[in-house]
Amino acid sequence: MGTLYYGDIATPIDIEDRALAHVKVVIATKLRRGESFTLSWTHGPGQEAGRSTVWLHPSIPLRFVFDDPEPALLSRAWVEALANSANSSGGLLLVPDPDDDPSDG
Repeated sequence: MGTLYYGDIATPIDIEDRALAHVKVVIATKLRRGESFTLSWTHGPGQEAGRSTVWLHPSIPLRFVFDDPEPALLSRAWVEALANSANSSGGLLLVPDPDDDPSDG
């Protein structure tokens, strides 16, 4: 389980390592362009039920921490799906990896 630390949020955001690697690519691309946007996720097991959203801005400190020392292999399709959501009015949503869609097989 990876962790995203954003600004002075009291509770770090836990995201599975492989998903966090993909989210990092999208966030870094948008922030490098000076774009602000939202990131939304559903709370995981062991957390209070619900969902959260944060506003991401280039001036706010951001740190990605991965449990696995080896970088995850990235899926171009997943990065594109996440980027498409980040470019929408709803902001970046943690959409599932399209390569893991059981209906494709």
